[in-house]
Amino acid sequence: MMESPRVVADGRVDRWEYVALACLVVWPFLASHYASGLVSETFIFAIVVMSLDLLMGYSGLVSFGHAAFFGLGAYATVLLGVKFGLSPWIGALAGIALSAVASGLIGYFCVRMSGVAFFMLTLAFSQLLYSGAIKWRWLTAGSDGIGGMQRPDVLGVSLAHPVVMYFFALTSMVVCLYLLRRIIASQFGHALVGLRENETRMRSMGYRTLLLKLVAFVIAGTFAGVSGALYAIYTGFVSPDALSWGMSGMFLLMVVLGGAGSFLGPAIGAAVFLLMKHFVSSQTDHWLLIVGVIFVACVMFFRGGIYGLIDRIGGRRATP
Repeated sequence: MMESPRVVADGRVDRWEYVALACLVVWPFLASHYASGLVSETFIFAIVVMSLDLLMGYSGLVSFGHAAFFGLGAYATVLLGVKFGLSPWIGALAGIALSAVASGLIGYFCVRMSGVAFFMLTLAFSQLLYSGAIKWRWLTAGSDGIGGMQRPDVLGVSLAHPVVMYFFALTSMVVCLYLLRRIIASQFGHALVGLRENETRMRSMGYRTLLLKLVAFVIAGTFAGVSGALYAIYTGFVSPDALSWGMSGMFLLMVVLGGAGSFLGPAIGAAVFLLMKHFVSSQTDHWLLIVGVIFVACVMFFRGGIYGLIDRIGGRRATP
């Protein structure tokens, strides 16, 4: 079972996190461009799984349709850049806004449900968008996807350079982590944890629980849109797979593997999953079997996921 979320009101940062950040800053100067690109991809996926952790670990809402907002952010960025010739930055902003609006509309219906009903309804909406991406070939090119978008410049420097892209992705992840931590350290964040622990009690205390869940859903969807836009800038390509239930399932796996309720846990889960995917798959076609065994082991023996294990070995209280 997963441990309960740990909320630290002062938003402190442990020393080992500074050490980890220093190592990440040095990494692209020591590693190959391929290795730096792989870590850049990890940073991007870390954002979307941290946003999902806001729902799972802190609000108690297990969504199986989070890829919908990730995919919308990616599609808007590529579509506006390739089909309409607009700047990828305009496409990214439009994608984030679209994800925010879509999460508000979808969340309006989903937050009225709980448990399996919530889980299945989020999946249904995600699959609806996935089907639309497949069918609307005139807009999305169907299952072939849309590619060819060039990476833009940032502060006069092209993101086409792997090291520049690396630091842009790293900065984006750190900023998103900081914002998510500030959210969960606020009164709103504490209310979310109370909602997860006992919704009936929170309602009896006068909290508008549906509104709390909806706001959390929109925040999570917006951050997922940020991740999707970054992914589109990184790859220059998007296909319906970005909206699929398989992508949502991968996000869930990353959160549980790393440890829900910690933000850094899901980020670690994303790194472990993607590293295994790239390196183990190059050795065997049965890499998913190996990932499955590791996932089962984490669920059975590592209380709180990989981050929970690190927490116990370090003998300290983890920060969110």
